[in-house]
Amino acid sequence: MTKRVLIITYYWPPSAGSGVQRWLKFAKYLPEFGWEPVIFTPENPDFDLRDKSLEKEVDPATEVLRFPIWEPYGIFRKLKRGNVKDTAKILGESNKSWIDRMGIWIRANLIVPDPRVFWVKPSVNFLADLIQKGQFDAVITTGPPHSMHLIGRNLKRKTGIIWLADFRDPWSEWEFLDTLPMHPIVRKKHRKLEKSIFQEADKVIAISPTFQQEFQKLAQRQISLLTNGFDSSDLPEGWQSESTVRDQLEIVYTGVIDSIRNPIPFLKAFQEVYSDADQAVRLRFVGKVSEDVQSYIIQNSWLKEHVTLEGYVSHGEVFDFYKDAHLLLLILTDTKNAKGNIPGKLFEYLATGRPILALGDPLGDSAGILKSAGAGHVFSHTDLKGIGEFLLKFVPGSSTTTKSTLEAFSRKKLTEKLAGILDEKTNTVS
Repeated sequence: MTKRVLIITYYWPPSAGSGVQRWLKFAKYLPEFGWEPVIFTPENPDFDLRDKSLEKEVDPATEVLRFPIWEPYGIFRKLKRGNVKDTAKILGESNKSWIDRMGIWIRANLIVPDPRVFWVKPSVNFLADLIQKGQFDAVITTGPPHSMHLIGRNLKRKTGIIWLADFRDPWSEWEFLDTLPMHPIVRKKHRKLEKSIFQEADKVIAISPTFQQEFQKLAQRQISLLTNGFDSSDLPEGWQSESTVRDQLEIVYTGVIDSIRNPIPFLKAFQEVYSDADQAVRLRFVGKVSEDVQSYIIQNSWLKEHVTLEGYVSHGEVFDFYKDAHLLLLILTDTKNAKGNIPGKLFEYLATGRPILALGDPLGDSAGILKSAGAGHVFSHTDLKGIGEFLLKFVPGSSTTTKSTLEAFSRKKLTEKLAGILDEKTNTVS
């Protein structure tokens, strides 16, 4: 008999990003393993990146409960008389207004754990009634924002329902918190809240081996590993395993370039290798690129001629760029969480069969996956010599991605593992 699981997530289509696709894909395949997903998400969320095309991937049979949320950004819009960016984007700007600085301080010290915390109490009141009426067999929360986990914790306390907490990023040791002017007392409050999640959830899920190990030390319990993956059905019909572009070398990066994803070391090596070479070459950034990096490119005449900023495109359109690419560029974070950083697009990169060059931790989790797959190489952000040598030796079509690696990271296979965790926990209770 099919069981029902309530998935509580702030990000859901038309929101874009890897966090959306993680649970969009789990929801897609859960019915094949005996679980009917019901999505609980804000009716009026405040986010920048939107991709309407992702709404087409939501099965019409999937029930989506949209519940109103109040977020404090409206107050700052009135003060600024204009658009208010997410805190993470404001932090990356060099010139901050006094309102921006005040907003960052308030976000750091008065709104714990995050600006979505005001959704916790009304959501618990609404959902507890549905749970007590027997509508769900389990609850899953996914964060960040980590206030989603407070909803799960409070529902667990109120109803006793089976609850899984999915961490896409760390919490108390999250590098983002280090960028905020946070008082030590507030940091302790984050740790206390995190500890309550680790102790009270029936199962805690981490997204990478490094985060899994770090959580196990903090929680003093076993943590499950459930990485992101790729969906073979995303690859368009007629997909070509080799680039159709012949007259020049195409290097493609997809995703966000921000304050913690720095492509400038690659740009330096890229120019050094190809500026005097006979080979025609083009580097394409597909997605939002920080103003600092845009300025760096525009102010360099050679880069301006050989680098194109394509801007944000829908997820479906990304595959047109993959199709033309000979080499895919991956920029990992250069922060304390870098070792456990496995961006969702890494798996999509693998699925294309294109060779991958990454900047990040050469001993990190992403490097381990690329090495085991034979799909590419990770260089540290400071290893300009290594990056340059890779580019000099690079031959298009040189990827040797193994089929077994791809199968292990298929969305369907990962969903089967998730369903197994749900089955284990709910069968134990019954």
